[in-house]
Amino acid sequence: MHEPDITLIASLIGEPARARMLTALMSGKALTATELSLEADITAQTASSHLAKLVEGSLLSVRKQGRHKYFQLKNQRVAGLIEQLLTLSSEITLKTHTGPADPYLRQARVCYDHIAGELGIQLYDALAEANYIEDKQVETLLTPDGADFFEQLGVCIHTLRKKKRPICKSCLDWSERRNHLAGSLGQWILTDALERGWLQRVPDSRALMLDKIRGNLFAKTYGIAFTGNTEK
Repeated sequence: MHEPDITLIASLIGEPARARMLTALMSGKALTATELSLEADITAQTASSHLAKLVEGSLLSVRKQGRHKYFQLKNQRVAGLIEQLLTLSSEITLKTHTGPADPYLRQARVCYDHIAGELGIQLYDALAEANYIEDKQVETLLTPDGADFFEQLGVCIHTLRKKKRPICKSCLDWSERRNHLAGSLGQWILTDALERGWLQRVPDSRALMLDKIRGNLFAKTYGIAFTGNTEK
């Protein structure tokens, strides 16, 4: 029987330049080879070689649009692996301070396609407190009350249930060491908040900020009292 070979994945992720490019793609955005070369502080030619290996190793997907090729993490499983490695690496190298040093990233950031940081933790806790999700340690479930709540917000729960991806999934937060909400519902919450203008992306960063005027609607909708990053 053929045994899984983790050395291939380890060697792909373990190279410093490739690790920096993978981390940059945790923003959920598609980036060009040139943009990723700047993130990794390497030449465009070297970046192209690294990216080809990451695509071949099924860690990245690539699509061509116009004259450019855009690279993204292959899927949520890859994003989850990178987030777990970030968590583990900070535990090994930093004994008293976990997660990113940037306070804006610690307060609210994108974790591939859902909300992380202090805001993500508050969101998860508020949903659990309202009995909209149930944390069963090994899995996180959407409750009937939660299904009703999100249906009222515009979510088609029936459509989410047909997807292979779990509706709710807990993701151990890199900085807070507590769960935030991933899964298709976590993705929907972030996408919806950005479309409504409740949250704003910080340019060239994974950080998120509450809109100065509309951000209170996000907090009110989900029953949280976040006082962190606010758009100036």
